[in-house]
Amino acid sequence: MLAAKQEALKMIDQLPADADMDEIMYRLYVLDRIRKGQEAVGQGKILTSEELKREIDAW
Repeated sequence: MLAAKQEALKMIDQLPADADMDEIMYRLYVLDRIRKGQEAVGQGKILTSEELKREIDAW
């Protein structure tokens, strides 16, 4: 996995030249959430679909 800065720069470089700050910030946010999700999976912090259904029903 690339370092966070390298991954962010790569993503920004792929945006169109006219991308505004809101688009850049949104893409960085999504990239961060994906990285955190991947880390959680790697650490075994996952729920089965049944566990998730129970949590949703508890809301």
